[in-house]
Amino acid sequence: MELERYLAGLPHAIRGGRTVLDAARERIARVFEDFDQVIVAFSGGKDSGAMLQLVLDHLRTHGIRRPVQVFHLDYEGQYSATTDYVDSIMSTPSELMVPWRICLPVAAGCAATMYADHWRPWAPEQRDLWVRELPDHPGVVHTGNVPPGFPEYDGVWDYRFQDHFERWLHTVSGAARTAVLIGIREEESLHRYSAINSAGRRSTYQGLRWTSVLGPGVVKAYPIHDWRLADVWHAHARYGWSYNRLYDLMHLAGVPPRQMRVASPFIGQAIRQLQLYRAIEPEVWGKLVGRVNGVNFAASYGQSAAMGARRVTLPAGHTWASYLRLLLRTVPASVRRRYLEKFSTSVRYWTERGGALPVTTVDVLRATGVHADYLGSPTGGRTYTRPHEVVRFHEYPDDLPDVPGFSALPSYKRMCITVLRNDHTCRYMGFSPSKQDRERREAAMLRYQEAS
Repeated sequence: MELERYLAGLPHAIRGGRTVLDAARERIARVFEDFDQVIVAFSGGKDSGAMLQLVLDHLRTHGIRRPVQVFHLDYEGQYSATTDYVDSIMSTPSELMVPWRICLPVAAGCAATMYADHWRPWAPEQRDLWVRELPDHPGVVHTGNVPPGFPEYDGVWDYRFQDHFERWLHTVSGAARTAVLIGIREEESLHRYSAINSAGRRSTYQGLRWTSVLGPGVVKAYPIHDWRLADVWHAHARYGWSYNRLYDLMHLAGVPPRQMRVASPFIGQAIRQLQLYRAIEPEVWGKLVGRVNGVNFAASYGQSAAMGARRVTLPAGHTWASYLRLLLRTVPASVRRRYLEKFSTSVRYWTERGGALPVTTVDVLRATGVHADYLGSPTGGRTYTRPHEVVRFHEYPDDLPDVPGFSALPSYKRMCITVLRNDHTCRYMGFSPSKQDRERREAAMLRYQEAS
């Protein structure tokens, strides 16, 4: 990427003329004052890379000889540029950091196939299909050298494993207080904005908004949460920090800066960029095709109506409800049951209890004669940034094509799009993985392991 074009700008100012760079340095200093162990979560992307460099600069500037723990969860299937960058960071001899590169068969989200909602990188029984061989620098944890007492990992969801690993590292280190530094930025998504600003999130450490308590003695911290994209690249350019050269390749391929991602290749957010592997790194692409069923189809049609990315049209002779029944007959029975559980919950919610919708949307529903009970303003304490009204539908809608706010409205059409996208957790329908979902998946993985 042409970093020089970011040099014209300076880190944007916040309160009192301080910049976000000043604020990040102050937060990192606070972390080292209050915590006797620091873990840096390093993904291989620009944000976590910048955060790691700020931490190392703090150690050098203040002569701190207490090394930080650098944690990287390696997803096996990735661009060679990402592997090279992670190798360079994790294998550099330094008294300032202790590397932990996890190459274990955790469960990673997968929207590339209709047959399962996850895949397992580094699965030992599939070694002949691995995209690449295990890295060989110090600090690599794989199935052949797992430390005693290490947390369960096989088939455990990646986000849950990360929490377990951080707690384990806190315990075995004997630290009194551990801080886990994570390079998320509010600007990137509403989900990340909510992680910092939601009133219902985990309790904070001493009231600091940029922290959240993970467990006894363990706190997560987000020192660059208020940085913008230009701030990140300006810092990389100004200080000459190394970065993942994949961003250069994506820039040459015409990917807008805000759409550049370094992540597990099969998660829903990355599906639309799967086809870039064919252009940027054909050899890795060939291995990915053999690694997970459905990858080639997802790359070819991930931006089309075939996977619900563009305008989805209804086949002749069908309603959206009948089309949904047809789609559900094409997926395995276990997957179909999970979809039906979620969809049934949505039907019950909107036809028995009712949900809050923006008043502008409700006015259109009334004007177009949609049969529903209009129950007035929502109660229960939740506040909205604009007026809402509770609506309880007499029948679950097949489609509501002329009503604004489609993304918030229930319909069988949205269910169809969810199935087309292989959205196993039904995020498009507004669901998030529940505790029951996670326990069911872990039980399924246990049965699989016992049978193999």
